[in-house]
Amino acid sequence: MSGDHECACGGSCGCNSTEEEVVELSRDQYIVRLENYLRDLKAEIVMVEQELASLRETA
Repeated sequence: MSGDHECACGGSCGCNSTEEEVVELSRDQYIVRLENYLRDLKAEIVMVEQELASLRETA
């Protein structure tokens, strides 16, 4: 497995997109996609931080 695989999302995140799913995006569409992805990542970080805090409280 190569870490250099380029996903349909435009990166090498391993989101399991296949080459058949590659979609050509305009620059503006790509920016919006990346902004949405970043928003989702930030939300995931918050959830992980909350989970860790909860686990530490009960430890």
